[in-house]
Amino acid sequence: MSGGKFDAKSKLKAGALLAALLVVSACGKFNNRPDVPLENYTPEEIYQRGEYELERGDEKDAVFYFSEIERLYPYSEWAKRALIMQAYTYHRDRDYPNSRAAAQRFVDFYPADKDAAYAQYLLALSYYDQIDEVGRDQGLTFQALQALRAVIERYPDSEYARSAILKFDLAFDHLSAKEMEIGRYYLKREHYTAAINRFRVVVEEFQTTSQTPEALHRLVEAYLALGLNEEAQTAGAILGHNFPSTEFYQDSYALLTGKGLEPKAFDNNWLSAIYRQTVKGEWL
Repeated sequence: MSGGKFDAKSKLKAGALLAALLVVSACGKFNNRPDVPLENYTPEEIYQRGEYELERGDEKDAVFYFSEIERLYPYSEWAKRALIMQAYTYHRDRDYPNSRAAAQRFVDFYPADKDAAYAQYLLALSYYDQIDEVGRDQGLTFQALQALRAVIERYPDSEYARSAILKFDLAFDHLSAKEMEIGRYYLKREHYTAAINRFRVVVEEFQTTSQTPEALHRLVEAYLALGLNEEAQTAGAILGHNFPSTEFYQDSYALLTGKGLEPKAFDNNWLSAIYRQTVKGEWL
């Protein structure tokens, strides 16, 4: 510092110090959960206490103060800000049902607010972040897809739309992967018809996911095991056209040629429609 002037870095440090002192000063009015009724404090003071508790990692106390603002000062600007903070704090605490409920209330009460897109995004995350915890129950995955789609469609210009699109694709791929997991389970136990039904779902409903090449290869395996050579050849033809450089095509090609067959499309099975769509581009 020279000539009695602050440089930009010094100003930033001074500003941060002042902000910290103000928060500590406001929070110093409380003694943990205060004995004095919260009605004696302004909504701004209660909000600052909630932020303080959040900063120090006490999500449950933070939620308490944010929810008290909503109770004591309903319909105020501070109540609105506190509601979105409830949704965020619950989510950070992995209390997904309460995060979802708070986010939904915000969207319902303030659909045109600038934070409505973030509330909808938090609502979607409350489903999405549980996907890996639900085993084979895919209900939450479907709900995550619906909520993420709402972000994409309602708030396409928001900063959350791109992230929602990426997560939508991952959730969609997750559903496809679960179908594959079950299909492989049946295939390993030689329940070929049940396995084919699962792989068919992937090929028909999840064509854009990363699971499709393996699904086609497993169809080749299952159909060959059942002696349904034309179906196996058609699956191999689709695989060869769309994913020729994959190991799955190489394996399918080896299986087919090992039986004196070749990848070739036939018109007398359900795969012929997939062949016309994905290879010939005939969607009608």
